[in-house]
Amino acid sequence: MAHLTVSVEYGIHCLLWLVNSGEAPLSSRDLADLQGISHSLVAKIFPKLEKAGIVRASEGVRGGYVLARPAEEISFLQIVDAIEGRKPLFDCQEIRGRCAVFENAPPAWATGGVCAVHVVMLQAEKAMRDTLGRQSLGALAEAFAGAVPPEFATGVGAWIGARIEGRARKPRASETSDREVEQ
Repeated sequence: MAHLTVSVEYGIHCLLWLVNSGEAPLSSRDLADLQGISHSLVAKIFPKLEKAGIVRASEGVRGGYVLARPAEEISFLQIVDAIEGRKPLFDCQEIRGRCAVFENAPPAWATGGVCAVHVVMLQAEKAMRDTLGRQSLGALAEAFAGAVPPEFATGVGAWIGARIEGRARKPRASETSDREVEQ
């Protein structure tokens, strides 16, 4: 779990919108537009979330993503690992054995056991993973829902509804070409 990238932040924010969308799928483009973030980055994140079993994709004009399981069962750790992969927080380079004072080879006392710096980093990583594992997407969504005014939720619902309806009304490129040939 090296430095957490913006992909994690974008992914969590997008998943929060899915919590309240129910069974209405939202496309990666809709999720990106709703938040004013990069379409391409969101499009790269969601296949990873799908592979991890966090979201489920549906195809078609009204297709998109929905949560694959209840939000209360999705931890931040699962989201981070899905998006970033399971990387260590710290990659110990064992520099303790490279001291210039050690002429030929480092003595056993200098390199024996686990590096003390690495031990601290392992403890920090464990604490971070434990904390992320205890926090669920559902708990955050509940806290968020309690903090926003009802008209905001209504506005978001209307925006999403309009986007879904707009996708359903837009003819596909092949349909447009077919109509032009018929005329």
